[in-house]
Formats: sequence, structure tokens, C-alpha cells
Amino acid sequence: MPALPSSMRAAVFDRSAGGLRVIERPLPVPGDGDVLLRVRACGVCRTDLHIVDGELPPHADPVVPGHQIVGDVVAGATADRPVGTRVGVSWIASTDGTCPFCRRRDENLCDAIRFTGYDVDGGYAEYAVARAAFTYPLPDALDDTHAAPLLCAGIIGFRALRVAGVERGERVGLFGFGASAHLMVAVLRSWDCEVYVSTRGESHRAFARSLGVDWVGDATDRPPVALDRAVTFAPAGDVVIAALGALRKGGIVAINAIHLDRIPQFDYDTLLWGERQLRSVANMTRSDARDFLTLAARIGLKPHATAFSLERVGDALAAVRGDAVDGAAVVVPGLRP
Repeated sequence: MPALPSSMRAAVFDRSAGGLRVIERPLPVPGDGDVLLRVRACGVCRTDLHIVDGELPPHADPVVPGHQIVGDVVAGATADRPVGTRVGVSWIASTDGTCPFCRRRDENLCDAIRFTGYDVDGGYAEYAVARAAFTYPLPDALDDTHAAPLLCAGIIGFRALRVAGVERGERVGLFGFGASAHLMVAVLRSWDCEVYVSTRGESHRAFARSLGVDWVGDATDRPPVALDRAVTFAPAGDVVIAALGALRKGGIVAINAIHLDRIPQFDYDTLLWGERQLRSVANMTRSDARDFLTLAARIGLKPHATAFSLERVGDALAAVRGDAVDGAAVVVPGLRP
């Protein structure tokens, strides 16, 4: 393997320096239990927007955002992650492994949890460091650009279906239709579910129709049938109320958002009564990641993705902010501007 460089290009978010800039900085050094990755691709998540737009409180500052990383192990290798292994990295960078949540396999709720691209530097760079135990071998069938969106958008969408309690053959509503929701159509079809989509923007509605869902409506439109389960992907409280209003008695809404503007006042008697439930989705677990990646390989899941060079990371974030891409935006450091 060629000698490693002493420096790299990285998109660094620094509040005091005026935001996100691509700069040259020293190559990161892996510590005990870490691997150094040469980044092949990094998906752009709406959570990255919440960080750079100041909608989430700062953790590390400055920080390299990006938490859907595909990369090759180039240093700090372990027995099961030798040099040359292609792995994925997701939102959870590490947990303490000893708290009550971790001990009962709810590591997504760990109070000492750390996040990639938020607490530690992420993948908008040529190289990144990750805890070896929080990396995932990737199936060869998926190329880098199409593997990256699976590592958060896919995994967290899959967890949302689990939190909603989706069972085979049910009627499931997806409220909001972007990088995460579009991946769940193939998952739900593999479970013989009917899929109903409510989303803003005619381009997103057309995208949903192109995937063959059973019904498509505007952001808060009610599907023509009562839903067994629903997942909201938009960070808007009125969408949560719309999803709740579409449920049958005993149905469940899973709110898949790390940030929500507000939930408007609503009428308990007509919307929540009847043992309808609201649940929140918090992060994901390594078990979710492994199970989802296995399923994705089995059903041949291939996200819609648009590639951007590292120098155009601002354009990639703007495209997600403005809903200007169908599916996912992906930063590819090796791509020419």
C-alpha cells in the first residue's frame, strides 16, 4: 500500500470562522481500537443540515460533518478489519458499553453516546478515523456511491419501521419522501406491505409514483384507507398530526426526526383515543445496521444518489436543504470538481 500523506482536504464546520470551508489539515491519527479510513464516499443527511444550520446545539467545534461513510481501512487495522477492508460508518461513533441502556441492548439510548460528524470528525474529508467496533463490512454488490446512503438514511428508516411495529402485509404510510423514505419502499414491498406516501413538492410525489407505491398525496393529505402504521420523515409537527389522523385504532406513528419544529395542538378524542400511539425514533443500534445491510443485500436495494465532489459539499447540502435531488446526495472526495 502507498505511504500515507501527512495532510488531507476536509470540509470543516467552524462557527467562529464563518461556517463550512474546505481546507487542508493534518491527517488524523487513529488511537487504540480505531481504524483510519480512506474515504470513498460520504452521504449527506438532513441531520448534517441541522448541525451546520445551527438547529442542533454545538458539540465539537470545529468539526468535520458527515456520518454515512464508505471507506477503506488503511491503518490501525484489527483482526476482523484488516488493511484494505471496505467498511461503512454510521451516526453512532461510540457508546460506553456499560450503562443500563447498553447492557439491555438499547445502546441507541446510551447517555454517553457519541456521534460521527457531531462529537467526532466525520466523512466530508479524504480520510477519517472510526472506532473499529462501530464499522460494518459492506456487500460487494453495492458500489461506494450507492452504499453510502444506506448507512444512516437506510438504517434509521429501517429502525423506524421496527419502532412503528410494521408487520407483513400491513398498510404503511410514509410522510415525507426523501433519502430515507424512498429506501423503505423496497423494504416494505419485500414484506408484502401496501405503501401510501404523503409529501410536499410535485417532484417528490412523482418520484414516489415512479417507485410504484399504492397512493401519493400532498404533505398532509390523508390516504384513502386507514393505515396500520405510519412513519414521519419531515421535521414538521403538522405532518405528525396528519399521520396520526390517518391511523386506524391501535395504529402507531413513529416520528423519525432528530429535530422537530413543534407539534400543533390537537384533539385527543379524534386523533389519539382508541389506543393509537406516538413513538419517537432515537438513533440506531449496531444490530439494526447489521440486519438492515443483510436485508439490503438480499433484496438488491440500490438507492437513488447524486454525487458531488468534496469541493462542492456546500452545493450538496443546499440540494438537500432545497429538496433538489431525488433520493440522496453523496460527497465523493475522489471526484473532480
